[in-house]
Amino acid sequence: MLRYAIIFFVIALIAGALGFSGIAGGASSIATILFWVFLVLLVISLISGALRKV
Repeated sequence: MLRYAIIFFVIALIAGALGFSGIAGGASSIATILFWVFLVLLVISLISGALRKV
């Protein structure tokens, strides 16, 4: 999932550099959402892993 966030971030950078502001905004939004979902899943995974060891 982090891979997709990075891919959409790169697409947003390229589209922004070429002047496609609508595409850059959309790709940036998708990358941001995927990044936050990844972070939430990471925290849940860390917490569940810590609880299993106890």
